[in-house]
Amino acid sequence: MTHRVLVTDKLAEEGLALLRAEKGIEVIVDTRLAKDPPALKTALNDADGIAVRSGTQLTAEVLQNQARLKAIVRAGVGVDNIDVPAATRQGIVVMNTPGGNTVSTAEHTMALMLALARNVAAANDTLKSGKWDRNAFTGTQLEGKTLGVVGLGRVGLAVARRALGFGMTVVGFDPLLSAEKALENGIESVSRLDELWPRCDFISLHTPLNAETRNLIDAGAIGMMKPSVRIINCARGGLIDEAALVEALSSGKLGGAAVDAFDPEPPPADLPLIKHPRVLVTPHLGASTEEAQVSVAIEAARLIADYLVRGQVRFAVNMPTLDRAELEDVRLYLDLAWRLGMIHAQMDRGTLKNARLIYRGEVAHKNTKLITASFAAGLMEKALEQPVNLVNALSLARERGLEIEERTAEAPGDFGTMIRSEVTTEQKTYVAAGTLFGKQFLRLVRLGSYRLDAHMDGTLLVFTHLDRPGLIGFIGKTLGDEGVNIAQMNVGREHQGGEAIGVVNLDSVPTPTALDVLQKHPHILSLSVIKLPPRGALPAWLAS
Repeated sequence: MTHRVLVTDKLAEEGLALLRAEKGIEVIVDTRLAKDPPALKTALNDADGIAVRSGTQLTAEVLQNQARLKAIVRAGVGVDNIDVPAATRQGIVVMNTPGGNTVSTAEHTMALMLALARNVAAANDTLKSGKWDRNAFTGTQLEGKTLGVVGLGRVGLAVARRALGFGMTVVGFDPLLSAEKALENGIESVSRLDELWPRCDFISLHTPLNAETRNLIDAGAIGMMKPSVRIINCARGGLIDEAALVEALSSGKLGGAAVDAFDPEPPPADLPLIKHPRVLVTPHLGASTEEAQVSVAIEAARLIADYLVRGQVRFAVNMPTLDRAELEDVRLYLDLAWRLGMIHAQMDRGTLKNARLIYRGEVAHKNTKLITASFAAGLMEKALEQPVNLVNALSLARERGLEIEERTAEAPGDFGTMIRSEVTTEQKTYVAAGTLFGKQFLRLVRLGSYRLDAHMDGTLLVFTHLDRPGLIGFIGKTLGDEGVNIAQMNVGREHQGGEAIGVVNLDSVPTPTALDVLQKHPHILSLSVIKLPPRGALPAWLAS
């Protein structure tokens, strides 16, 4: 049987040669299709696989009704140009090559750091204009300086290792990397960004762009930094508030910045950030080396051949191949565990150290490894650049030094079936538990030491408080005054008059004004807003 593979972006010849040498693979290269979606859709009707870089847009419309297409391989890390949920719905495996660009991006980061430290770009321009001015470009050395690395995935760790080679002290922030794992790599781990900002002479960003990380460096963060700090962004555009950065550079608050990623790309030609004299810019060159292009091309070729010819799946970013009967048997538990992980991700404070899941009753007889992977996906998906699912969740956790222990208990306890999750950070151990009511309802039945009965969907307002008369009424009125409707409220306490916890299911996200009023109440001890998917909404790798 011959499998036809379509290549629609420029791929290094080494990768194409490997594909062509594979028995059972026919390779068709047509880069014109990247700019012609209707023609691409037609061409895919006769393809078993497709290899792309960032130029080809595999939208839901292009992927619709592709009965023959079995695999998509992205030669690179990001899959922003691929509609992964649409591919999953079509039963198409999506794979990427997460390691191929690591060295290239890390080296580019160091190149920009050195260029900033020694004023290379400005000195070059001045000398070429006919001026010899050594005194104007006195720089600073890296040795003895402190580098802050935000995001300690593959690239972040590679940058840290290179910085250590220059004699720098490296301080890192990554809530998913244990302090022990960081220490193994010579990195001092901090649990909060406000501990990192004031200490650094250089800051390098290596985190994905999402709702939590957009404008990660804003005016508030800049206000905590040293006046001489230099910032490097070779990750994603949008991580830095550009207006705040330009203002800080113009006022002398920052020493300089180097930017390789923009939002959008390409950026406007008159962007103030690009024109600023203390900013060094490159057009997203992090992965643009000959070696990186060859590396990702070879890995992409191996991935697609292994899947189509040998049925092996590696670096999949969507739904794994599972027996359908087994998947249906555990689907509700996968959903429950996924949401428990999301709750921990949004409530727990500090760097993760380890986690434990205790399965009681009926769930103890299910495929708990899959369920644990689903919990890990919920715990990590917002913090990682690459998609997290049942295929890669546990290995990604292990990479970051996070071990998730499983225990089972035959005795069901208070419920016929229950999952108890315990996540330990540097600060404390956080506990949650969930169960199933009937065949479709998920319930949060414990937070910490408190018993509850709260719905696990939509917006949850979680607050610890002192058990005092009138407080619940105050909360309801405050939310109501801001037009926020309460769908359900549940309160748990251990004894009258002591500390208690409340979980309020809301029809909309509470306004900043409402949260500010609530946080200032003397009887409210802590306040968190948890955002969960609507009831029945499943991740792409779990949806039918």
